[in-house]
Amino acid sequence: MSVFSPARLKIGDEIRVLAPARSMSIISEQNQTNALERLEKELGFKISFSSHCYESNNFLSSSIKSRVSDLHQAFADPQVKAILTVIGGYNSNQLLNYLDFDLIKNNPKILCGFSDITALSNAIFAKTSLINFCGPHFSTFACMKGMDYTIDYFKKCLMSHDSFTVLASDTYSDDEWYKEQDKREFLPNEGMKIIQAGRVQGQIIGGNLCTLNLLQGTSYMPNLHNKIIFLEDDALVFPEIFDRDLQSLIMQPGFDKVRGIVIGRFQKPSNMSLSALTEICLGKKELQGLPIIANVDFGHTLPIITFPIGGQVHMDATGLEPYLSLSW
Repeated sequence: MSVFSPARLKIGDEIRVLAPARSMSIISEQNQTNALERLEKELGFKISFSSHCYESNNFLSSSIKSRVSDLHQAFADPQVKAILTVIGGYNSNQLLNYLDFDLIKNNPKILCGFSDITALSNAIFAKTSLINFCGPHFSTFACMKGMDYTIDYFKKCLMSHDSFTVLASDTYSDDEWYKEQDKREFLPNEGMKIIQAGRVQGQIIGGNLCTLNLLQGTSYMPNLHNKIIFLEDDALVFPEIFDRDLQSLIMQPGFDKVRGIVIGRFQKPSNMSLSALTEICLGKKELQGLPIIANVDFGHTLPIITFPIGGQVHMDATGLEPYLSLSW
């Protein structure tokens, strides 16, 4: 599949913040200030905000019309070099039938976010072949402690032309940092784990599994041929739910051409242990022979990497330590 890339970010570039899912109004004023100061003063970007990002209805979001308008304006504005989503939520897939994919394709630029944004990013890739990114939201940059790894991989992915190797963070957090910045719990990271051995290279799709599955049976679902699928889920997803969601993905047309699976770190409330995840994966005959690496730094804990949807990954799960190298 032929893909095309947006321009890399540079210091001084304008980043537009918009809310395809939940509204900026749910982010505290202090955390809005924290994120803005980090992106402008520490990282050197110019930040602008979409017209309707503060609009909020009974679902803590804004109307479809408002969100589509903001997205179209961001892509059409030649001064905007990248788009950061405010936060995730539940309803980004509402926008898909209303998007002008020709406008997006003709004005390529970085789009970055995760969780519910998975529906938007994978649909854009499926419809336009434009590489976009699973990575931190605008609100993520409000976190004051333990952000060095996240910022480092944000820069490696979005500002450099070089491929980069994913190394495990030393520690991680699974706390409500956005409520109490001074009461943080950092846990030792056990590192990436090999569930099934193998060495392969392929194109990346994926993100949040239950959100990706919303695209099944639509023209917005990316082709699975020769893909390596990155998957994660949040604290609401127990092993039994992840199992059935993974099975649903496995039953999609073309899954037999998938080349590997990379799984992000689970949140503690999900009760997903490595042994449970291994049992889920190895119990599915459709996954036999696929290299599978788990406990990678992406998902709903911190820190997280930024990775390119539509980019390439070299995946090696044959040695003692898993190896992932990403490029786009």
